[in-house]
Amino acid sequence: MKELQQIQKAYELAKTENKQVALATVVKVVGSAYRRPGARMLVDLDGQLTGAISGGCLEGDALRKAQSVIFQQKSMLVTYDTTDEDDQKFGVGLGCNGIIHVLIEPIDFKNPTNPVELIKEALKDRNIGLLLTIFSIPNARSTQIGTVFLKKGIHEFGQVDQLDPKLWLRLKHEIQSFDQHQNEIRNYPDLGDSSVFYELVRPSVRVLLFGAGNDTLPVARMADLLGFELIVIDGRKNLSTSGRFPQSKEIIVGPAEEVVEKIETDLYTVALLMTHNFEYEAVVLEKLQEAMIPYIGILGPKKKTEKLIHRLESKGVQVFEENIYAPIGLNIGAETSEEIALSIFAEIKAVLNKKKPIFLREKIGPIHEKGG
Repeated sequence: MKELQQIQKAYELAKTENKQVALATVVKVVGSAYRRPGARMLVDLDGQLTGAISGGCLEGDALRKAQSVIFQQKSMLVTYDTTDEDDQKFGVGLGCNGIIHVLIEPIDFKNPTNPVELIKEALKDRNIGLLLTIFSIPNARSTQIGTVFLKKGIHEFGQVDQLDPKLWLRLKHEIQSFDQHQNEIRNYPDLGDSSVFYELVRPSVRVLLFGAGNDTLPVARMADLLGFELIVIDGRKNLSTSGRFPQSKEIIVGPAEEVVEKIETDLYTVALLMTHNFEYEAVVLEKLQEAMIPYIGILGPKKKTEKLIHRLESKGVQVFEENIYAPIGLNIGAETSEEIALSIFAEIKAVLNKKKPIFLREKIGPIHEKGG
């Protein structure tokens, strides 16, 4: 998500300076690769790169091809075969074992539905979007259709008049029945050998950070590093300041009974209870039971959380314990506040991605799931 945010920012700057750009997108990977479909990189004529399509191995070659795309104003599909033993043709040993297909599109600032504008639209609110990018590997030498369509709820954006009517008819049917759980690449050999990358653009994770003490400062910094939307909530005015939390989108100060009425939640919201104030957190936890958010992390020993739950249940409040993670964080031996912040966000990622944390060396099969 942060990568898309950075690309949007770089795009706006290039647009202001009237500096032509191209967008490179990983659209398909066969085998092993550092980045998966949906990884993007914005390139300008001066060689400025925003985002990444690999671990640094492909960017140099992709930069040159992107500049060619800008000059010719024609999209291009580039294939990098890292299964080839002669990795040195890209200038470095890639260390991967896959085939990576990268679509490079020129960006027309005058087109209100160019690929980056569609991404901007997808990021405008907290509704999930379905972005369609069309390409053809058998016809890689031909101009590619590219990123042309976005659907958000009942709203649709893009230009589909350039599409083959039969292909668009098929896509409309697919869009209506698309399972919004993971990205997917579907092939249509009977329709011009077209492939379509169906990409889910989810809102950034919103972090409700209850607590403004010194131990939450690394949490705020790490949330910003990950591109999460941070909201700091506390009852102490002297601690809850923009000077201490410049990363915060919003700071809410007040008694627990008041602040809980000001928060907004959705399926991409997590809450961290780190106030060190039992009574404050009892009120907050009760309110959060109405929200059904996927993750509530509580700092402190198990006995504290048990007392909180007992307090609520004695009041007749139904507590959804499966969404409560306490003590907060993964067991990585964290001691310092920075290490605890690391363990917290590792746990959040695992929960939101529905993964059981293990050492990757113990994982059977590829690191990444199908669909990126």
